[in-house]
Amino acid sequence: MGDAHLKASAPNLAAALDFLQLDADLAEAEKLTGQAVARWVQERALPLIGPCFESHRFPRELLPSLAELGVLGATLEGYGCAGLNDVSYGLICRELERGDSALRSFVSVQSSLCMLPIHAYGSELQRQRWLPPMARGELIGCFGLTEAQGGSDPQSMRTTARRHGGDWVLSGAKMWITNGTLADVALIWAQTEEGIRGFLIERATPGFSAQEIGHKFSLRASDTAALFLDEVRVPEAARLPQAQGLKAALRCLSHARYGSPRR
Repeated sequence: MGDAHLKASAPNLAAALDFLQLDADLAEAEKLTGQAVARWVQERALPLIGPCFESHRFPRELLPSLAELGVLGATLEGYGCAGLNDVSYGLICRELERGDSALRSFVSVQSSLCMLPIHAYGSELQRQRWLPPMARGELIGCFGLTEAQGGSDPQSMRTTARRHGGDWVLSGAKMWITNGTLADVALIWAQTEEGIRGFLIERATPGFSAQEIGHKFSLRASDTAALFLDEVRVPEAARLPQAQGLKAALRCLSHARYGSPRR
């Protein structure tokens, strides 16, 4: 089968495998969204993803064309985001996963674990600063919740943030962080005297570092890192003012699961 035939048939790939005819329940706009991402995966992603898997490299050069599709922060309103519904987000993730899980992971983290909490819990200044360039793929975020000793039990996190005058000082480490070495900003969750809170830490902040985790057997084209915070000092303006407790972080994880409801 030739490449031209594959490219022509890519948007119909999902329809051909829709044995239960679930796509019949999709709105026209939802179908068009899925088809556009299917074409992008076939034409732009698949030719690159094999070599990237072999070389353990995320294909960052794909970000401009990926952002043009409107898939970064797709369900958010305003700030350059597409304002699509949750079904469309699910279709986006399905097609990206068909290309490679690294692509879907990147979009899930950027959209649901970084842009969503800034949109939902951030100040207006934080939204204006971060969301438009993140929607354009010009800035990348990561989500620092998991820790080596806690795994899937984030309530046991040891990373702390303490007040120091008008600033906050963070200490600790995070593990298995997608986009960790690529990120321009890390959303770090930490224990404080008032409970768990979220902080936006810029990559160049003194005391903050990211170390790539190599020799993976899967997700090889995904950037995965350990994050280290050694007395990282940030101003009060770096804290997400509306993020109160662990439920804020867990809401983001729920949204990342194939565009589940945002309530």
